[in-house]
Amino acid sequence: MARVFSIEDGTLDTAGITVSRNKVYRDLDLTFAKKGDGDVFKKSDAAAVKQAVKNLLLTNFGEKPFTPRFGGNLNDFLFNLDTEFDELEIEDAVMQAMANFEPRAVLRDVTATLLPDQNSVNVKVIFQIVNIQETQELSINLTRLR
Repeated sequence: MARVFSIEDGTLDTAGITVSRNKVYRDLDLTFAKKGDGDVFKKSDAAAVKQAVKNLLLTNFGEKPFTPRFGGNLNDFLFNLDTEFDELEIEDAVMQAMANFEPRAVLRDVTATLLPDQNSVNVKVIFQIVNIQETQELSINLTRLR
């Protein structure tokens, strides 16, 4: 990432003012697997954001305390009749959740596929991580058990 300095900064040979910074995204690995020293593994950058997007979309409304509209609420689509909604409603739910609750990712594409005979929904999300400018693809397959 390039650093930008103006002539008012004085000598352009030395970096007096930093106008941009690199941000590293970090999160715990939610498998909670232990390292050799007993600590848990951590995810960073693209893996951390991808895990956060998956958790966001799989969270149902009302599961997060004090934020009743947090989540993608995708599991709700499995328990409705397939005539009550279509792929566009699922895609809208994903777009809404990403826009409201995940500022680290810019949504590029969402594709939802209903498979009513198998009682399942497949959702493919393509997003770009803001600070890294890296594109990631996440596929979520939801299946209702009988």
